[in-house]
Amino acid sequence: MCGIAGIFLRNGDTVGEQPLAAMTTCLTHRGPDGDGFFRRGPVGLGHRRLAIIDLVTGDQPMSNEEAGVTVVFNGEIYNFRELRRELEARGSRFRTASDTEVILRAYEEYGLDCLRHLRGMFAFAIWDHRRQRLFLARDRVGIKPLVYAWDGRRLLFASEPKAILEDPSVPRRIDWEALRDYLTLHYIPSPRTIFADIRKLPPGCFLTVDVNGGAPRVQRYWDLRFEPDLRRREGEWLEGLQAHLQDAVSSHLVSDVPIGAFLSGGMDSSTVVALMARATRGDVRTFAIGFDEASHDELAHARRVAQHHGTQHFEFVVKPDALDALPKLVWQFDEPFADSSAIPTYFVSKITREHVTVALSGDGGDENFLGYSRYVRALALHERLDHFPGVLARLLFRLAAWLAPDTLRGHGYVEMLGSDPVARYFRLMAFERSAGLRRILSTEAQDQVAPHVTPALFHTLGAAAGAPDYASTLQSIDVRCYLPEDILTKVDKASMLVSLESRVPLLDHVLMEFVATMPSGLKFDNGAGKVILKKAMAGHLPAGTLTRRKMGFGVPLAEWFRRDLGAYTREVLEGRRTRERGLLDARAVSAVLDEHQSGARDRSSQIWALLCLEEWARRWLDR
Repeated sequence: MCGIAGIFLRNGDTVGEQPLAAMTTCLTHRGPDGDGFFRRGPVGLGHRRLAIIDLVTGDQPMSNEEAGVTVVFNGEIYNFRELRRELEARGSRFRTASDTEVILRAYEEYGLDCLRHLRGMFAFAIWDHRRQRLFLARDRVGIKPLVYAWDGRRLLFASEPKAILEDPSVPRRIDWEALRDYLTLHYIPSPRTIFADIRKLPPGCFLTVDVNGGAPRVQRYWDLRFEPDLRRREGEWLEGLQAHLQDAVSSHLVSDVPIGAFLSGGMDSSTVVALMARATRGDVRTFAIGFDEASHDELAHARRVAQHHGTQHFEFVVKPDALDALPKLVWQFDEPFADSSAIPTYFVSKITREHVTVALSGDGGDENFLGYSRYVRALALHERLDHFPGVLARLLFRLAAWLAPDTLRGHGYVEMLGSDPVARYFRLMAFERSAGLRRILSTEAQDQVAPHVTPALFHTLGAAAGAPDYASTLQSIDVRCYLPEDILTKVDKASMLVSLESRVPLLDHVLMEFVATMPSGLKFDNGAGKVILKKAMAGHLPAGTLTRRKMGFGVPLAEWFRRDLGAYTREVLEGRRTRERGLLDARAVSAVLDEHQSGARDRSSQIWALLCLEEWARRWLDR
């Protein structure tokens, strides 16, 4: 795991040492074990290393001078040993034992098509001197980040926006559509960032730019297709799933440093720990986070799973003073990010790093196996509304929403019922409707933001999947949007802040492609998700783990904002700096705070989003 950065010039200049060093040094938290630099003519590549594989000879940038190819790489290639043997059989000769060199040799052998041979998580840059071409790529699901800025004459890229912002000529202008997306979804979908001049390379895509060509070209090389295979029986699916799960977890254990696992006690993390224990024959270290508030505490469940598998188990309790870490998280995330589970993710990463360098997580299980409670709501509504006389029902709901005052409580729910199925799911996911945005933003900000929030993005993502049913459409939307932009961003940023490599075996693309061929009825049945996963893991987990209700990884913000953090929240959101910044309507913000603290409504998610936005502005906009 590492941090990468680079500069590409189109104007004939040579990349300077100082700008490249500044960008790379900014990423030290991602790679505390050393740095490396490559400068040749129009390109400069920088690398910060967290040593995981081949601790002696795996330094970067890594070059083959004979071929004129140099690579910087962030991530892990889990099939690198198998791929190395394949490349050696084709004539490649290796100098190291690293997975980095496997990427280099694969590119020499297959060119841009090397991507389809890689199994892992990655973001890398390859400079091909002979072709005068820079090649950037990101893994299929978006586990590892990569951002870039292009001004027509130069391209800057890095693992994190802060490295690009080390260049003082890059403007810190707000992308107003990104702000709208943030306030609506609490994260910012690709390719936007909050900065108008910085873009994310989307998951499953690569970028090429050459000295004599035009603008950088972004192309997609992978997409998850939901194409159910109706020929197999359930027993065959179960057997295949068990084999794919074990293979995915076992492959993710390759490491030359100590390795452990996050354990919440939920179905997904417990599955990973169970399969990890089987692959390693015990000797597993697990790490769990809890809260004093019983409604959010899962320590007892995690402890039960740890005892069942005989792991060496570590625990930590998060308290309200954990928000002291907010400025650090705001710096690390670079843009406003309002998934409050970033807080426990950071703290569990912190305690984990005291014992190991690599940790496996259970992220991805909900997206693969239809585990979120919102799927239950969406599918139930779909069943009731989208068959005859569903069309008539939607028309009536739309009429009711149009006639009712926008301020009426429940207006948004009625409006949602009158939407088409994809738009309805968007509204289930959205934290803020168009009307809410108009109220919370200042008049000046409203002039910059599109007046209506639409589910256009979700429609695009849903259509691109070619899904055969509504359940698969929901999965495809989440795999392409919520998963990479929220879940994986959170895990990467929080873990890398403490130089911990996090791995997500349930997002192994081979496993995901297999699960995508399952009929939806195997995953979701009678209002419950993860049906086949529970059957596959029966006998491997404590009985209560398979049947208990999903709790999630949330934070008791509602209680904290009414109790311990009420004064702090008002100090920030009603303070002079916030008012003078002019992004938010002061009266609307005060109304939200009053409504929450009175107990009239739970506004904790909205308050948290506004708090993160203001703290971000103070860190990244104020000079």
